[in-house]
Amino acid sequence: MALLFYSQDDDPHAWGAALRALLPELDLRIWPEIGDRREIEAALVWLPPPGLFASLPGLRAIFSLGAGVDAMLGQEHLPDVPLCRLVDPSLTRTMAEFVLAQVLYYHRDLDLYAAQQQAARWRLRLPQAAASRTVGVMGLGELGGAAARLLAGHGFEVLGWSRTKRTIDGVRTFAGSAGLAPFLARSEMLVCLLPLTAETEGLLDAALFAGLPAGAVLVHVGRGRQLVPADLMAALDTGQLRGAAIDVTPEEPLPADDPLWRHPGVRLTPHVASYAQPATAAATVVENLLRLRRGEPLLAVVDRSRGY
Repeated sequence: MALLFYSQDDDPHAWGAALRALLPELDLRIWPEIGDRREIEAALVWLPPPGLFASLPGLRAIFSLGAGVDAMLGQEHLPDVPLCRLVDPSLTRTMAEFVLAQVLYYHRDLDLYAAQQQAARWRLRLPQAAASRTVGVMGLGELGGAAARLLAGHGFEVLGWSRTKRTIDGVRTFAGSAGLAPFLARSEMLVCLLPLTAETEGLLDAALFAGLPAGAVLVHVGRGRQLVPADLMAALDTGQLRGAAIDVTPEEPLPADDPLWRHPGVRLTPHVASYAQPATAAATVVENLLRLRRGEPLLAVVDRSRGY
């Protein structure tokens, strides 16, 4: 069974070493040196080029190198084979750490101190207790649930919102369209970790921002096309939002002339919130390869009707 590896961001040699440590006989083909395309039965990929899957006649499964799969679901002629998300402790841990770091940045007024530094102004701001700050997490799946638990463990009051009802210790949860408005109204800091679906595309817009408390903060680590950038910048300009940490954008890489780069209220990072470490993530890939070989159901298969 040949496995194709494609990614412009991940280290193929680190992945190859981790995979072969668990499955020494693995026939790993690293793009573009892929040999006979007819022999490739599985693909481990991140942001694959259009038409790649259609060029592999023997493909039986696709494994994403990340938690998001919307880029692949949007491809034309996507083969009717199992498409699997990557579920790994390193993905979950790094995302939760990133969310906590961004929330703490605003909680400890570091954005205000950065502005004071530019103005050469020395002014002490007494820190606020975490328990007095309410953080709302949209999306309570594997990543969102972990972020909510870490925030709650740090002492924040944490709210959670999801499409269907979820229960998380230490987190007050809301669900569905009826629960969205009361959830937003109390979220002084809003973390978006929703998957991209028809319902969530463009969700972070003027109407949603207006439902937040004045001076709220947005931490967006979900999917790029959920954000309406013009509405975000308008909310920042009016003070409805105090600041926004944006890790994903509608177009990636973000064009150099995009105003998000230069808006003073935006902290921009290039989709770096969460990455899988091959040393741990390889186990899930190998398990799915063995299941594929044995004809057994695969792990973390995407429901294409839902988009995640």
